[in-house]
Amino acid sequence: MTDAKNSTFDATNIAVLGGGQIGEALIAGVLAGGRDPQTLTVTNRSVEKQNYFADTYGVPTTADNTAAVKGAGVVFACVKPYAIEDLLREVGEHLEPNAVVVSMAAGLTLTALEGALPADTAVVRVMPNTPMLVGAGMNACVPGTAASQEDMDGVAELLGAVGDVVVVAEKDMDAVTALSGSSPAYFFLVTEALIDAGVNLGLTRDVAQQLATSAAAGAGAMLKDSGKDPVTLRANVSSPGGTTVAALRELEESGIRGAFFRAAQACADRSRELGD
Repeated sequence: MTDAKNSTFDATNIAVLGGGQIGEALIAGVLAGGRDPQTLTVTNRSVEKQNYFADTYGVPTTADNTAAVKGAGVVFACVKPYAIEDLLREVGEHLEPNAVVVSMAAGLTLTALEGALPADTAVVRVMPNTPMLVGAGMNACVPGTAASQEDMDGVAELLGAVGDVVVVAEKDMDAVTALSGSSPAYFFLVTEALIDAGVNLGLTRDVAQQLATSAAAGAGAMLKDSGKDPVTLRANVSSPGGTTVAALRELEESGIRGAFFRAAQACADRSRELGD
């Protein structure tokens, strides 16, 4: 990251390249803060999707990525990882001189991202996660070699509209993928298993789903907002010799901690492979 640039961070106009779920979450979050919809442009090859974004959010739409980046001080690249480098090569020569390019693609290193763009382009690599769709995301950011502190602050402010933001070292991004990028799926799987367990105990699936999902949402809110660590929160539910302790003993003897250790390692390893 550098401390000097020829001009200041400018988010007056924003281009969102790839109007999928992540792109839509960004648009919805930024607009919720009162931004003029005409200052955002979203791209999608589908005319149907273009019409959807125009009708739903009032933003300009196009299928032309190069047209979208003209005049944009911040460019969010929200396409699939396999398409990101081709996209950056496509728009590179059309970027504004001091535009900041923000990659929302998993696995792509700064070396790969910067290599697909003109020299000295400011790049920020981000690992998002899907809870940003409900304004509760976790976005881990890494500054590229030409990104200034002002760029990072500006990008963090924009991403703050859809959740929390943390700046990490690039060497930690594979671990970040395991701990936040992919981990919502782990919690969904746990909730799914609890629902099935409830059905096995005789509950209807609808009731089991309501109980398990509400408990998951409540536990998540307590973890985030109570100010207490998970060890304390767990202990507070675990009366000596009680029902919760009996359940926790079964989970521990079944190797739940080891399973999560191995799952996180497998996720980080796969992230590293994709980056290579």
